[in-house]
Amino acid sequence: MELTVQELHNKIESGESFVFIDVREPWEFEEFNIGATLIPLNTLVNTMSDLDEHKEDLIVVHCRSGSRSAMAQGLLLANGFKNVLNLKGGIMAWQDSFGNSKP
Repeated sequence: MELTVQELHNKIESGESFVFIDVREPWEFEEFNIGATLIPLNTLVNTMSDLDEHKEDLIVVHCRSGSRSAMAQGLLLANGFKNVLNLKGGIMAWQDSFGNSKP
């Protein structure tokens, strides 16, 4: 399942509780980020156990365009995480809608 940047923006603005993960590379995160925790896709398998307490919680994953985060979503779901959403269009869609403004 996916959510749009507007849906994500609404969740952030309303203070909804969820786990927010950015699976891009550190240099991409440094250029611009919207407040997610950085866990690059290539490290997710090795650090997934750190997220075990969130198997039932809402998790939102994002990347630059939505491709890497779709892979991360699949990995998380395959490892027992129940409620994982991919940000449709990733950071590119966020910037198209909100520019470089952070939530």
